[in-house]
Order: sequence, then structure tokens, then C-alpha cells
Amino acid sequence: MSCMPLAASTARATPTPALSNPAASPGARALYRYIAGLRGRQTLTGQMESTWDGGPRSELDYIRKCSGKLPALLGLDYIDPADNDHVNDRASRWYLEEGGIATLCWHWGAPDIGPGYENAKKPFDAVAALVPGTPQHRVMLRDMDAIADKLAVLQRRGVPILWRPFHEFTGTWFWWGQHGPAVFRQLWQCMYRHFTVTRGLDNLIWVLGYSHEPDKAYDPGRAFYDIAGADAYVDDHGPLKSLYDRVVAITGPDIPIALHENGPIPDPEQMRASGADWCYFMTWHTKYIKDPAINPPALIRAAYRSPRYATLSDVRRDLPRRR
Repeated sequence: MSCMPLAASTARATPTPALSNPAASPGARALYRYIAGLRGRQTLTGQMESTWDGGPRSELDYIRKCSGKLPALLGLDYIDPADNDHVNDRASRWYLEEGGIATLCWHWGAPDIGPGYENAKKPFDAVAALVPGTPQHRVMLRDMDAIADKLAVLQRRGVPILWRPFHEFTGTWFWWGQHGPAVFRQLWQCMYRHFTVTRGLDNLIWVLGYSHEPDKAYDPGRAFYDIAGADAYVDDHGPLKSLYDRVVAITGPDIPIALHENGPIPDPEQMRASGADWCYFMTWHTKYIKDPAINPPALIRAAYRSPRYATLSDVRRDLPRRR
């Protein structure tokens, strides 16, 4: 298999709330309609997990201790191959048993070096990787297939996933952002084609995750993603309205816009008043949720109890579950 451009007959833009993949599963379609239907009313609360700071439920337990609530959305990461099966199990339990929404990213170590966060920041010849037959192309597809195998397990279990690959691609700290917009667009379309067409993964809602510097030059085309977003680690609890507006200027007003990583939790009243209609926020793990200098417990309690923010109990009640 090669990563040639996706034919126009397969990649076609469709209006919200339809997904970019016309063969998307009923569960993925129901989840996307639910997220799109929150526009102007609510924002989903989200939390990224860690596995090394008290176990993978440490952040969740902390939020429940502070607020009596749990987030609507749980963030997980295919970062350690030894943990990836457990990642799938946690994502499955969160959706199937606890009633929440799961989002997955992939800190993809340079394919010719190996997995892990630090290796994700090392150089990889993505230009050569886009040429069929090269060694770089072979190892790139090898890694894609390994992750596609994991996502296929979730597909068989009936778990729709907010899939956020190549995150923060407008920065240069990860290898996939080190070759400029044209190469990035080809990488994104290559993965989309391989996962959606070649591998037949129909449970993915594709999240295009800009850094804090959105740039239209990196947009791979509306036919290749379903949610766009940005992330920001700032020093206050403002609504990040200017960042929201910069993403909307790229995508247009119809697509859901996510704050896919944050430090301080945005103040819900400021978010409502400003019109920064983020479909979800996802606070990063460890100190970003637990350090009271970043997110004081009283603020966590107030945010999670605000009617502006949807929590796990809201999703459990309102999201249709379809196989």
C-alpha cells in the first residue's frame, strides 16, 4: 500500500453533522451529532490521564474529590506499546461501562528510531516517507498498521473515538511538524486514507489539533477531518476567545471547535459571555489539574458544577449509544 492522494470521489466534504467518512459507524455518527448539538449551550469537560502519578485514574479521582463530578471526556495516549492494550481497555470501560467519551492521541516516536515522547521530538525524514518503496515509507506504514490494529479492537467493541493524531503540528517540536505545511497535509491525508479506506476504520472522529498558533496553510481539507481545535497553556482562566476565533477563521463556523489541551480550566461564565464556543476542553494531566496554583480546587468544583459545562452524568444521560 502507498500513501498517494485520496481520490476526490472518496474524500468529499459533507455538512455538519455528517462525518468526513461516509461509512462512519452508527456510534461515531451519534457521538458527532451529540457534540455538534451542544453548540451554543454547553462545553464538554475533559481530562487527560497519566499512568505514572498514582495510576491511570488518579486525575479522575482528584476531580471527583474536588467537585463530586467526573469529566465527560477522557484523554488517552498511544505512547507506550506495552500499555496500548490497557489504553484500549480503559477507553472501552470509559465508553461502554461508565458512559463517557474517549479521545486518543499518539505521541508517535520517529518510526526509524522507536516509540516514546522523546523520540517523537527527534527528526524523521517525512518527505522520504511519503515516497512508496523507501525505507522511511515502510517503517511509517508499519507503525501506522500497529496503531490501526489497536483502533480496530475498539471498532470491534463498538467504541467510537475522537482520534487526534499529529497534534500540535504547527509547532516544530514533534517530527511531523518539522517539514512545513505541504508535507504535513500529505502526512495527514496519508493516515486518513490508510486508516479509513485501506483499514476500514469506521469508528473514528478525526480531530485536527493545531498548536496555539493556528495556520490555514496546514489545513488538509475539510474532507479529511471532523473537528478542529487548538491548545494553549496560559496563566489565567480566560475563555481564549481570540484563539477560538483564529480556528474558526480557518474552518468556517459550522465545524465543532475543541480546546484539545489546556492548563487552567476556562471560567465557564467568561466562556458563555465571550462566545468562545469550544465544544470541549481537555485539561492536561498531573500538575496541570492537581497543582492548586494552576487549578485551585474551589475553581475545579465551580467549573464542574456549572450548567455551562457538561460532565460524565450529562453524557451518560444524553448520548445515544449505537453499534
